[in-house]
Parts: sequence; C-alpha cells; structure tokens
Amino acid sequence: MKYRIRFNKTRGQEGRGSVDHVWRVFEGDKEYLFKNLDIRVPVKSEKETESEDWNIVCNGKLFIDRETSTAIIGEDNEQNT
Repeated sequence: MKYRIRFNKTRGQEGRGSVDHVWRVFEGDKEYLFKNLDIRVPVKSEKETESEDWNIVCNGKLFIDRETSTAIIGEDNEQNT
C-alpha cells in the first residue's frame, strides 16, 4: 500500500487532533492523525497534484500503536515490533 505523509498544519483545531498530533498519514482516501512516526521502509518526496504541498511517500504496511499514537510503516511481511 502507498502512504502519503504530511505535517499537520491545522493541529489543535477542532477535528484536527491535539497540538501534539503533528502527522497526517493518508492511506488512499482515509486520513489518520498521529503524534509520532516510525518509517521502516524507503521514502521519497512527491508534490501534491494541483497544490503547493509536498508529501513524504512510501510503500509498506501501516501498524498503529494506539498507546503512543505512533504510525509504524514497515514491510508487508513485518510484524509490529
């Protein structure tokens, strides 16, 4: 799965997570907000179509650590460790 990651410029606003939720992770059209990132696969940058925003993009599998609000993106066959 391809993931796009962006800094959350609207953090702390209603519906946009706390001021600590600084990362937006997009899985297709679904958006997640996280406090932390752990990316274990190669990444590259990519300009958003019809926007001035840039993304970090990578391919892998998303694991969610709800206790620490961490997005862990690893290999498809990786266990969440």
